[in-house]
Amino acid sequence: MGTFHDSIKPAHKKFIEEQHIFFVSTAPLSAEGHVNLSPKGLDCFRVLSESKVAYMDLISSGNETSAHTLENGRITLMFCSFDGSPNILRLYGKGFTVLPGTDLWNEYAPQFTIYPSTRQLIVAEIDLVQTSCGFGVPLFKYVGERAIHFDWAEKKGEAGLQAYIQEKNLVSLDGLPTSVGLTQ
Repeated sequence: MGTFHDSIKPAHKKFIEEQHIFFVSTAPLSAEGHVNLSPKGLDCFRVLSESKVAYMDLISSGNETSAHTLENGRITLMFCSFDGSPNILRLYGKGFTVLPGTDLWNEYAPQFTIYPSTRQLIVAEIDLVQTSCGFGVPLFKYVGERAIHFDWAEKKGEAGLQAYIQEKNLVSLDGLPTSVGLTQ
């Protein structure tokens, strides 16, 4: 059974900063809607305080996290160790999207490396932290980050990236609007 905490402790922050991958999960309110679970890499996650985290989100083929957090706010972030001591850490909270050109963007963006393909930031107020053993998580060796996304984005160029957002990122798989979709 896991251990629960009401805030992100220094040991949790250290563990998070040591991981090369994390997972974000959100879901619509509709029972027929699709739960989304996405892996994230790069140096894109920040613990901002004992109760607030954020990550930099790149343009991709869907925008479920934005749609789901816009509808209901629910978000779970999971980190697990793939080397060293086994550990799983989950952050539960309410998330929201921060778009370029907003006052909140100006507040949060300096915490990150912003790329031409950065779509948005996802910020979450955390109300529950859970740690558990992770004994069943296999050992993997981190080799490095992939350059494929950045090569793709460079080929697309600014106009191509904006067209891709218009085509793929304005609504969720279930037809819910995303934050970027509401600004178009």
